[in-house]
Amino acid sequence: MNVDFSLVLLVLVAFCGFLWILDSVLIKKTRAAAIEEFQRTKAKGQSEDKVQATVAELAQEPLVIEYAKSFFPVLLIVLILRSFLVEPFQIPTGSMIPTLEVGDFILVNKYAYGVRLPVIGTKIMDVEDPKRGEVMVFIPPHEDKYYIKRVIGLPGDTVRYEDKNLYINGELIDKEYLEDIEVETGIGPLSGTLYTETLGDVSHAAQHIDAVGQRRARTTWVIPNRHYFMMGDNRDNSADSREWGAVPEENIVGKAIAVWMHKDPGLNLPTFSRNQLIY
Repeated sequence: MNVDFSLVLLVLVAFCGFLWILDSVLIKKTRAAAIEEFQRTKAKGQSEDKVQATVAELAQEPLVIEYAKSFFPVLLIVLILRSFLVEPFQIPTGSMIPTLEVGDFILVNKYAYGVRLPVIGTKIMDVEDPKRGEVMVFIPPHEDKYYIKRVIGLPGDTVRYEDKNLYINGELIDKEYLEDIEVETGIGPLSGTLYTETLGDVSHAAQHIDAVGQRRARTTWVIPNRHYFMMGDNRDNSADSREWGAVPEENIVGKAIAVWMHKDPGLNLPTFSRNQLIY
C-alpha cells in the first residue's frame, strides 16, 4: 500500500491547527470561567498554596490540546519544506542503474519545474520546464505512485528507439562505449554494455543487455503538447514511456538533484559512500 505522506501531513497540520483555534476561541474561555467561578465562590478560607494549586489545575490545557500546539509548528514547517522545497525519495528498483542504484536516498527539488500545491499538484507559479537529459520524479499515467526516469522527449518531439539506438527528431543520439559489463536481471546476470550518452547539455552513463533484442513492437512516439517522454538508464530493464506513454505536465513531482545516503536492502547499515549530484 502506498501512503500519500503529503496528504497525511496536510491532515495532521489541519487537525492540530483546528484544535489550537478551538482552544483559543472556546475551550480557553471555559477554563477562564471555571477559574473565575472558583475564585468567587470557593477560594475564600483556603490557603494561598491550595488556591494556587487549584487555579493551576483548572488552567491546565487538555493533553490533546497541549500536543496539538507543540506539533503544529513542526508539522507545518515539514509540510512547507516537503511540498515546496525539497522532498526525500528512495530508489526502489534498478531501472536507473548505473546512475542510481536500489537503496539510494535522493533529494528532489520540488520548485525546479514550478511551485505546486501539496496533494492536488496544481501549479501556482512557473519556474522552468524540464530539460532533455534531466532526471525527474513524476507520477506515471497508469499508476498512482512515484517513478523516477530521465527526460528523453520534450513536447512536440518524435522519439525513436530501435536496435538499442535512440533517435530524437530523426537525429541519432551520440553514445560512447565504455566497457563490457554484467547486468543484473531477475534471472541472473547477463552480458551487457556500459556507455555514455549525450542528451543536450547532459552526458550520463547508461547500459543495455547485449542478448536482449527488440522487446517492444512499437519503436516511434510523437510527444503531445505538455507531455514528456521518460526512459530509464537501464534501457533493457526499465518500465517507462515505451510501455505506458508520455507523462503529462501536471504529473511532475520535481527534479532529482542529489544522492545523500545509500542503504542496501535487508539488515544493512546506511552509508554515505555514494553521495553525489545527479546528472
